[in-house]
Amino acid sequence: MGKHTRYIMSMGELSRKDNSILFRNEKGNNYIPVEDTREIYCLNEISMNTKFLDFASRAGIAKAIVLGIAENIYEVLYHYYKHGKKELKEFLYWLKEDIPNFLDKDLDIKHILFIEGQIWMKFYDSFKYFLPEDFIMNKRVKRPPDNPINALISFGNSILYSRTITQIYNTHLNQTISFLHEPRESRFSLSLDLSEVFKPVVVYKSIFELVNNRKIQVDKHFVKKFNYCLLNDSGKKIFIESIENRFSNVFEHKILKRKISYETAIKLDGYKLIKYCMEGKEFKPFSLKEMM
Repeated sequence: MGKHTRYIMSMGELSRKDNSILFRNEKGNNYIPVEDTREIYCLNEISMNTKFLDFASRAGIAKAIVLGIAENIYEVLYHYYKHGKKELKEFLYWLKEDIPNFLDKDLDIKHILFIEGQIWMKFYDSFKYFLPEDFIMNKRVKRPPDNPINALISFGNSILYSRTITQIYNTHLNQTISFLHEPRESRFSLSLDLSEVFKPVVVYKSIFELVNNRKIQVDKHFVKKFNYCLLNDSGKKIFIESIENRFSNVFEHKILKRKISYETAIKLDGYKLIKYCMEGKEFKPFSLKEMM
């Protein structure tokens, strides 16, 4: 007998149970044999219950996300290194050689988050090598942002989060279940997870391009008060246009052998997560290396 395509029409919860996929709703349990199933289409909102994912599974996904952050930051910064910013060499080596070794160890979520924090902190510190002095990062301040670079990052991240939420809705994953961030951090905590690897690619590349090409300037595009700094309407318009263009940019995907946009790549990471939960297939988030 061949394998079947199965459709789930009602709301419920999916989990892996031995050699079966368990679908549970108010009507009871329904076991779907893995060996007889080619694919499953969920036509309603489905919850993937992390109670059925052991700690190693959650840690594995969290490590993959953090490694993806490091790889994409490396690819973004290597552009500046090869154009003369040799001060980045030590940080690039740390990202490429040390981070994979750190993450290869038996770590709990707390330590994985610590490594992620170190990556971002060193990344922010590297801005002094290739951005104008007005946009150098002293420290990351979010609510409210206290200087122009923090204002750009906060605004860009908010756009990325909203786009990620929309793309996750298209996959029918439960937005409240996450692996790196704790679910209590946000009702859309899964979007925090899946957006992380896209920050260097979408948000920071947009910022670096706008700032270095003087399309965004401190004296023209910000409202500064005593303890906060925000983009003005003109600055927001310029930034939104830039980041929207980046979302819609298409590239040839090495594995898929077809052109996709960054926005589609976010949705594909959601599908990768489903395959991990349902089939045990290794989760590898988007990498700039996937571009041809």
